[in-house]
Amino acid sequence: MLHCSKIAGMSAAPSLAPAGDAATSPAFRPTVWALGLGGFAIGTGEFVIMGLLPEVATSLAVTIPQAGHVISAYALGVVVGAPLLAILTAHWPRRTLLVVLMVLFGLGNLASAAAPGYWSLNLLRFIAGMPHGTYFGVASLVAASLVPPGRRAQAVGLMMLGLTGATLIGVPMAAWLGQHWGWRSAFVLVGVIALLASAMIHRALPDLRAPEGAGPLRELAALKNPQVWLTLGIGAIGFGGMFAVFSYIKPTLIEVTGLSLGAVPLVLALFGVGMIAGNLVGARLADKALLPTIGGTLVWSALVLLLMLVTAPYAAAVSLNVLLVGTVVALAPALQIRLMDVAGDAQALAAALNHSAFNLANALGAWLGGLAIAAGLGWTSTGWVGALLAVGGMVVFAASIWQQRRGGKPRLPVAASQA
Repeated sequence: MLHCSKIAGMSAAPSLAPAGDAATSPAFRPTVWALGLGGFAIGTGEFVIMGLLPEVATSLAVTIPQAGHVISAYALGVVVGAPLLAILTAHWPRRTLLVVLMVLFGLGNLASAAAPGYWSLNLLRFIAGMPHGTYFGVASLVAASLVPPGRRAQAVGLMMLGLTGATLIGVPMAAWLGQHWGWRSAFVLVGVIALLASAMIHRALPDLRAPEGAGPLRELAALKNPQVWLTLGIGAIGFGGMFAVFSYIKPTLIEVTGLSLGAVPLVLALFGVGMIAGNLVGARLADKALLPTIGGTLVWSALVLLLMLVTAPYAAAVSLNVLLVGTVVALAPALQIRLMDVAGDAQALAAALNHSAFNLANALGAWLGGLAIAAGLGWTSTGWVGALLAVGGMVVFAASIWQQRRGGKPRLPVAASQA
């Protein structure tokens, strides 16, 4: 059995996977499935509200746009909570931290289900979003620490299957429950899944200590590294293209393609299939060639988003295109590993900030796509917006490569340097 040394100073925990086949190790599987179930809960809780806004608006006696503020409140909780919790809990044992984060997320959703009014629901969605980024950041570090260095991205990709799988299974399931039993029941379901995940995480994860000398000041040191900011910029800008298109895909399918309301969920399911495929393939490619995978995915993103201009009027073509748009999520595990490589000893904060960047991408893409539509450019104009954001990500990526060559290669964590 191969023993991996520290990842960014993590106390020398042995690898739980043989070098030949990390994904089938008896010890590795329960760990990643437990972490993945937590991701499944978070993904379901984050996205299900988008399909229940009319029910929320009616229940709370507000307009649908006002009800949409609860989505923004959750995203703001992710952006604020990720760096804050990562810094404050940097010295915590990893298993304890992940269990606490998942319990907080579960309780936040159960409390959301009991929210008496509009303002309380917004506050509780903000609180529920706070553990999101830190959970995925630390879970990524743990998953990567349990495999040989050459399999880190695949380990992260397997852990992230819970999040991508939620778009295909968890969100439709919770949305159906919410439509038949009220929107509050959807949050109850998410809370129950989260508490179940916390129990599984406590049972399955090895007792990994925090890195030696870990603390708030060392985590904050990551913010001095330009490569950390540039990598976050790639995600915040380049990943926004996918959200520019997907945020308005439902009205595009109805108004431009001419699909019936009942057919739309079938096409959206293809987006979930694309996300799962992109996550797995992107992770494998990132382990083989990290930087080419990031650059290539940004180019791929620009192409498939531009295709929306051509495919939108045709049902079969746009359905395939929606699946391809979902594969852009291949960028996520690659950027997560890149952050691990450039952050030095400040791993937890950098990994958590990756998910803050993705939520900023969500907000930026949806906002710019909405501006294009409001300007009278049509529903398919989101394809242009998305492609331009992907090109913006390429520019930031090029700046990162230039800065790295100018200043020397980033200091890699011990395990990464031994790959």
